[in-house]
Amino acid sequence: MLITNKVPLGLLLSKTKYELLAIVAYSVAIGILDHHSYLEEISLPLTIPTLLGTALSLLLAFRINQSYDRWWEARTVWGAIVNDSRTLIRQLQTFVSPQDNMVNSFAKRQAAWCYALGEALRKLPFSDKVKQYAEGYENHANIPNALLSKHSEEVRMLYLDGQLNPFQQIQIDSTIARLCDSMGKCERIKNTVFPGNYSMLLHFLIYIFATLLPLGLSDYSIAMEVVVTTLFAGVFLLIERTAIFMQDPFENMPTDTPVTALANTIEINLMQMVACEPPKLAPTTAYYQL
Repeated sequence: MLITNKVPLGLLLSKTKYELLAIVAYSVAIGILDHHSYLEEISLPLTIPTLLGTALSLLLAFRINQSYDRWWEARTVWGAIVNDSRTLIRQLQTFVSPQDNMVNSFAKRQAAWCYALGEALRKLPFSDKVKQYAEGYENHANIPNALLSKHSEEVRMLYLDGQLNPFQQIQIDSTIARLCDSMGKCERIKNTVFPGNYSMLLHFLIYIFATLLPLGLSDYSIAMEVVVTTLFAGVFLLIERTAIFMQDPFENMPTDTPVTALANTIEINLMQMVACEPPKLAPTTAYYQL
């Protein structure tokens, strides 16, 4: 999850270190061969790699923009989950007798649903908070969906007991339906793979750029060739890797949508609404590994 304001630079470098080492080795080899007159006849105008770099910049801008759109959509969906979770409990408090413990049960189950959804999206083992409310649903392929079904069952029981009129039942069902829609949107983002051929094309063009750039810097020193080639190609690689991280907001990475922190905030809000002791804010411990 996103636990700090900055993504660790070590994470990005660890994912591109082999490509960067290959670029450095190639640029050193080209520089040595060129300055020992082995490649005097193989020299390119600097405008050729410059034009390729310009085209690559435009493609990368589009790539990272699309990745950010996916990340922002995920954050927007979870913002709606926060609002609808509060609305659900507020509706029950308004429509159902305050002495009814059913509202407290709804609040705790809704908090568990938020945790369950985040953990299911990240493919993590369910926490104890979720397991407590998932008893009897172990065979369900989708535990969050089962918890929403339990919501609907209890709303129906409240209606049959006369504690809800038809209009009130429709209002609460509409809120549960919105929660279900948000769950479906998260699953769509999680399961829709960004086209791999686009990433392959970008990777290929970065390597072509790194191959041609040293040939356009033949008039400069070996150190200059190595530094310039590594710097520009490395920047392109890091931008592309950042886009790859952002396009998958539920992969348990530092760039994730902070679903655990949001679920914790929802739980605190709901417990305070039903006058229960709210839990402590979850510690910002990273689950990812470099």
